[in-house]
Amino acid sequence: MNTGETWGLVGGIAGGLIGLLGGIVGAHFSLKNIDSKRERAFVIRWCLACVLAVSVYCALRLTLPDLYRHFLWIPYSILLPWGIVAGNRKLQRIREMESRNNPAQPKADKAPI
Repeated sequence: MNTGETWGLVGGIAGGLIGLLGGIVGAHFSLKNIDSKRERAFVIRWCLACVLAVSVYCALRLTLPDLYRHFLWIPYSILLPWGIVAGNRKLQRIREMESRNNPAQPKADKAPI
């Protein structure tokens, strides 16, 4: 293995680890900032669905022949942003429903104006 191949391997492994760490940190803070059980259940399901989808994509990138491997970018580049937007909209709807069902109670230590 020459120097260029070594650095390519190091970069590939480091990039994968950074991406994995970013996903873990993002999931952690998403779960930390949740107020209701319904939101938490949705975020957990959504995180698992994202991990599954990206894992299937990576497995296909490694196993398909070159011609088909290059075409995987088309659905991935469309479905990933669409999925993120759809998940955020669903989470916003859940939050709106929760706020309608459980309106915020005024704090006792604050005097009314």
